[in-house]
Amino acid sequence: MSVDTRKETRGFQTEARQLLHLMIHSLYSNREIFLRELISNASDAADKLRFEAVSNNALYEGDGDLKIRISFDKDAKTLVISDNGIGMTRDEVIDNLGTIAKSGTAQFMQNLSGDQKKDAQLIGQFGVGFYSAFIVADRVVVTTRRAGAAAEEGVRWECSGDAEFDIETVEKVDRGTRIELHLKDDAVEFADSWRLRSIIKKYSDHIAIPILMPKQSPLGEDGEVESEEEAVNTATALWTRSRGEVSDDEYKEFYKHVSHDHTDPLTWSHNRVEGNLDYTSLLYIPARAPYDLYNRDASRGLKLYVQRTFIMDDAEQFLPLYLRFIKGVVDSNDLSLNVSREILQKDPNIDSMRSALTKRVLEMLSKLAKEPENYSKFWKEFGQVLKEGPAEDFANREKIAKLLRFSSSFTDKADQDQSLDDYVSRMKEGQEKIYYIAAENFTTAKSSPHLEVFRKKGIEVLLLSDRVDEWLMGHLSEFDGKSLQDVGKGELDLGKLDSEEDKQAQEKIAEELKPLLDRVKTALDNEVAEVRVTHRLTDSPACVVVADHDMGAQMRRILEAAGQNLPESKPIFELNPEHPLVKKLEEESNEARFTDLAHVLFDQANLAEGSQLADPAAYVQRLNKLLLELSN
Repeated sequence: MSVDTRKETRGFQTEARQLLHLMIHSLYSNREIFLRELISNASDAADKLRFEAVSNNALYEGDGDLKIRISFDKDAKTLVISDNGIGMTRDEVIDNLGTIAKSGTAQFMQNLSGDQKKDAQLIGQFGVGFYSAFIVADRVVVTTRRAGAAAEEGVRWECSGDAEFDIETVEKVDRGTRIELHLKDDAVEFADSWRLRSIIKKYSDHIAIPILMPKQSPLGEDGEVESEEEAVNTATALWTRSRGEVSDDEYKEFYKHVSHDHTDPLTWSHNRVEGNLDYTSLLYIPARAPYDLYNRDASRGLKLYVQRTFIMDDAEQFLPLYLRFIKGVVDSNDLSLNVSREILQKDPNIDSMRSALTKRVLEMLSKLAKEPENYSKFWKEFGQVLKEGPAEDFANREKIAKLLRFSSSFTDKADQDQSLDDYVSRMKEGQEKIYYIAAENFTTAKSSPHLEVFRKKGIEVLLLSDRVDEWLMGHLSEFDGKSLQDVGKGELDLGKLDSEEDKQAQEKIAEELKPLLDRVKTALDNEVAEVRVTHRLTDSPACVVVADHDMGAQMRRILEAAGQNLPESKPIFELNPEHPLVKKLEEESNEARFTDLAHVLFDQANLAEGSQLADPAAYVQRLNKLLLELSN
């Protein structure tokens, strides 16, 4: 196979140039982060070599001692980070270094806010850690050769932080990657042994292969200074150490390594399981959501090792989709070293580990829930994703339900900070159901006419306004032995909260108003399924109600916006016989005016629950006509 030996100059993508410009102008608030990023990349290269060498030991080329080397020259203002990991081919260099975050650059640029601190937090999510080198360097030279390739197939990539980069084929005897940074005048501090060692200990002590730096030994026999190397880091996989040996700072830095997130996690759990299965897990709950959280097809999962050998970055089989925000590592002794994605899906040990790890995450969340401030942070970032849980994980439905949070009619805040346990603890004597309402937003839910009778009787209603809420409640029909009821659906039955006298009075009124109900049904023609007397309203003249087994208004709006064809569904129209407008309607003898007033009441009821009118112009005309008649 012929080798492309050309030296060529290429340009970055337009979006990549913009992003590179931001990197050069110090999006990272702490410049020393660049070293963590480059060491992390070198560690990943070593992991990938180990994985490929499981089936092809020749890739080691006789050198299985994986390491990262760091050297510097203060006079020349250079810093070199090299590894003997997997390395890259020419095409891989172009793909990986010629395109910044090729799968997400456009979305990254859309997310930039202009606030350097906020924008800095986005960087790691888009795989652009390598470009942090340009924060301290005005020229970067990368020399690399892929393991198993011939020495003459090495590649040199060079860039000065502008719109172009040079790439050429060179000879490189040893496999792996060498990154040479030509430091800026204001970054010479990083060509210093003490400074580099302190950064490595701070950020990269957990790296599982040795990070070597030169140490100056005493004068040798010939009077010359002999240069030796020593490991600066612990060089032991952090998850293999006992919890007592690992500090909180080490756990936090390891999280940043596996997640490429630059903020500290909310909490973590480090656990060793021995018995029928033998594995170690280190799981983290992040403090903020990644940009692609709501893309259910995006890469996700834990970093998988088998007997401390790296297998894959995104092992999605160990946690359900609704827990896709969890980061961490799982290292098993019970999976075959030639494990592949297909085998993972079929291995019975995976199912057992998945069940146990899911329960551990739910336990972590239950513990976090006892810290209201931290749990509030978690809920704002990941609450809507956790709401997918009851539909996807029937076995843990009750545990997930305890972790859910909602707004309440008992507060004026839109904050979702009320649990189902909180609600149950406040239920009135004789109350048998948990009541909720789903609406387009908090304000619509809070002001819904459906809540009027509940306010009158002092009964709490949960206010649901997330897009996923109605779908959630379709799979969460019960909690703590109590059924959940949508107050905007079906017949309202308050059970023991209504007296027998109230029920008899309601039946009597319904019978007396039957002629009016029939007239309204005729006037509204085919727009409603039924017209009946309401038991929900105290202040409003009318409301619309969804039949028990019909899709709720919120879900219909979501599916219609997505272009879904939905079965026809007519609402139930309820009238409040005590309201002056309904009394006026009952007394109206002019059929044309009666029809106009009935339509106005119906349209107002639809508006009150957040629906769009089928014919807004007709509503305005009828309303104007009635107003003019009143003014004459």
